[in-house]
Amino acid sequence: MGSQRPPVPERPAAPKRADVPPQTAAEDVAAEESGGVAAAGSGRTRLLAVLWPPRITRAQLIVALLLFVLGLGLAIQVRSTSDNSALRGARQEDLVRILDELDDRTARLEGEKRRLEDQRAELENSSDQAEEARRQTVEKEQQLGVLAGTVAAQGPGINVTIRDPRRTVQADMLLDAIQELRAAGAEAIQINDVRIVADSSFADTTRGVRIGDRTVRAPFRFKVIGKPQDLEPALNIPGGVVQSLEKEQAEVVITPSKRVVVDALRPVKRPDYARSSSQ
Repeated sequence: MGSQRPPVPERPAAPKRADVPPQTAAEDVAAEESGGVAAAGSGRTRLLAVLWPPRITRAQLIVALLLFVLGLGLAIQVRSTSDNSALRGARQEDLVRILDELDDRTARLEGEKRRLEDQRAELENSSDQAEEARRQTVEKEQQLGVLAGTVAAQGPGINVTIRDPRRTVQADMLLDAIQELRAAGAEAIQINDVRIVADSSFADTTRGVRIGDRTVRAPFRFKVIGKPQDLEPALNIPGGVVQSLEKEQAEVVITPSKRVVVDALRPVKRPDYARSSSQ
């Protein structure tokens, strides 16, 4: 007998790969994308829900309002500073003159301080203090009378004439001139036949400018007692009174004088209730 070979065992068949249809893969990708879009849309919805409508607390509103007011104030201040700088285009000689005027004002104040100190020393050292006090009282009364407009005054100063052919000069322009003169050391002022004092009021009328209860018309004639070297430059500073009036087609003439007489008087009014505490 011939020899027989043992039978060869059969190998198990390999499992067949399941082929994924192309349509199924496309559907899976679409599903994943739609899920991502839905998630993104849900995220945006939650973000909008958080941000809108805005939830503003009372403290945040107050802080925002304060910041707005602060910024508005700073803007107005910067604009006012840039618009009202009258010395921006001033020449060097004008600036030097203004500086000299400020130095003169400082010197006047220092002189007034020394005078008051001398008066105090006289009162302290006088052998007859009562008589010295009476003398100073009379002198002070005269000075206050000049300031109050109840006493006539004379001294060096300037005469100012403002001609207004177009009738464009208004009350506020005259008031500006008065303020500049007072700042420069004017001690007594008269416009036409009206004495100017601390409580003088200015108002425009159809017939002219009313000062207190009197009406004055152009030409306006100022009589001013003070140091002419201080009074005239105060009116002629760049952007000052003279330039403002000339822009309104008014003519201004300033004449220094060694003797100016201010003789318009204010009536003395007796107070109804106030009495001297020394009585």
